[in-house]
Amino acid sequence: MAVYERDGAFLYYEEHGAGFPLLLIAPGGMNSTVDFWARMPINPVEIFPSEFRVIAMDQRNAGRSSGPLPIEDPWGTYVADQLGLLDHLGIDRFLVIGCCIGCSYILKQIEAAPERVVGGVMMQPIGKNETNPGVFGERIYREWGDGLRAKRSDISAEDIEKFGQAMWSDDFVISVPTSFISTVQTPLLVLPGNDPAHPIGVGREVARLLPNAEIFDRAWKDPEVVPETVERMWTFLRAHTPSLETA
Repeated sequence: MAVYERDGAFLYYEEHGAGFPLLLIAPGGMNSTVDFWARMPINPVEIFPSEFRVIAMDQRNAGRSSGPLPIEDPWGTYVADQLGLLDHLGIDRFLVIGCCIGCSYILKQIEAAPERVVGGVMMQPIGKNETNPGVFGERIYREWGDGLRAKRSDISAEDIEKFGQAMWSDDFVISVPTSFISTVQTPLLVLPGNDPAHPIGVGREVARLLPNAEIFDRAWKDPEVVPETVERMWTFLRAHTPSLETA
């Protein structure tokens, strides 16, 4: 069991394969863990270690990771955890795949350290639009928070509420201002979702706003489409893997 410690947080992570670093940010909302990938029709933990050094992790206070509750700047703290883990592993520049909440983490990573993120795949971005009012209200953090409080005497119901409001109250992709998206120069492949938490309109709009985006605008999770989706991901990742001279 590999654990990285940062400012009182203990972050579980796994490494698989060798090659250029590929960070995985799992779906699951506040329960974003390595194990959640196994529930998806595409599991990059199993697929990509044949060519990449794959790093997967449980986010703070999910699964096997724990730490103080980041009430003041939750998105910034989670991304600092992610970048800190890469620092710990001696990794500067990296590719990234994020699913669900992982897509918003990718955008926050680029805001925090644009020179480090070489390229990324955004699988079913979360976001708010006219189709899903209330989806990202207290339901997105309350059950998780109640479970955390049951195990942690240092966390109160008030703390959970402050955290939830701080993390989930902003608009559109939630982690960064909408105006930031059009400034992103990082190449990103967008696979829109098609459900209330991952509206297809959000994915399409993210791809439209990003200056260097590609979009795979099909029902990519359907069993008959999955092989084509995986091939498109391979093509994108290979195209944006730096050569040994520039890595």
